[in-house]
Amino acid sequence: MDIAIIVEGKNDRSRLRRVLAEEVPIFCTYGTPSANQIETLRKQVGDKQAYLFTDNDSSGKRIRGMLRDAFPDAEHIYTRRGYPGVEKTPEDYLIEQLEKAGLEAYIVYPPQDPAPWSKDDQI
Repeated sequence: MDIAIIVEGKNDRSRLRRVLAEEVPIFCTYGTPSANQIETLRKQVGDKQAYLFTDNDSSGKRIRGMLRDAFPDAEHIYTRRGYPGVEKTPEDYLIEQLEKAGLEAYIVYPPQDPAPWSKDDQI
């Protein structure tokens, strides 16, 4: 499945890039997009399945609404209301939301911590 994710800004893209495979294109609206920017995004996304991941604030909701019109078949990924945007969302929550969207194949999971140290490990 070819996918593309659309976010608001470059910091959102940087945050998602930490948990997504390099081959997944992440496009930015750079704030509220103009009609020309939306058309450019449509060309960039092409026939890929679009995923919209905007902030859960008034600006993010307005941008999501504009993108919903341009990408009516897009899947929507949401961050929790308490987080101040995608760029400040903890990686484990980003991964959880990407998993809910069915994108496990594209997630770069952080390395697992080794088993915690215990008193039995003493020499």
